[in-house]
Amino acid sequence: MAKTAKSMASEAAKKTEDLSTPGFAFGKENYILMFIGVAFILLGFILMTGGGSNDPNVFNAEMFNFRRITLSPILILVGFAIEIVAIMKRPKD
Repeated sequence: MAKTAKSMASEAAKKTEDLSTPGFAFGKENYILMFIGVAFILLGFILMTGGGSNDPNVFNAEMFNFRRITLSPILILVGFAIEIVAIMKRPKD
C-alpha cells in the first residue's frame, strides 16, 4: 500500500526528533576514567616541581633524583594512556 503524505511526514518528524535529542557523548564510566587520567597527569606534574636553587652559582643535585626524572614522566604517560582509553571506550547504552 502507498503511504499517505501525512504518515510520511510523521515518520520524517520522528526521525528528526531522534537525531536532534541531545545526549552526552560519553557515559559515566568514561568521565570517571577521564577524571582518573587527569589526576595522574596532575600528580606527575606536581611531583616534577621543585629541586631548583635560588643562587645560580650553586648546583642542587636534588633536581636529578628518581622522583623527578623517572616517576613523574611515567605517571604523566600513564595519565595520557588512561585518557586515550577513556575517549576510545564505547559507553554502555
